Amino acid sequence: MSLKIKKKFEEEREIWKMELDGEIDIYTAAELKRTFQEMFETQKEPVEINLEKLDYIDSTGLGVLIGALKRLKEEDKQITLFHVKPNILKLLNITGLNKIFVIKE
Repeated sequence: MSLKIKKKFEEEREIWKMELDGEIDIYTAAELKRTFQEMFETQKEPVEINLEKLDYIDSTGLGVLIGALKRLKEEDKQITLFHVKPNILKLLNITGLNKIFVIKE
């Protein structure tokens, strides 16, 4: 499977909006990492990620999300996850990552 990443900076709210579609695994995680790096070089602002179309994430993908969150935390900013599928939410709960990411409907 592949990963499609849509991103847009909302000037009025000073926030990144991102939508992930597909799977984040060892093969696609580097693309997500590059996207975060490009975003933060432009604007190091909070990120809202819509996971409605994300079917799978492995430990490599979780590592990329954690790395991005660490960079934002330096500026007291956050990553918010929206529309998380039950299988991914279960993984976030098992790993305790539900306590470090803001998760909303």
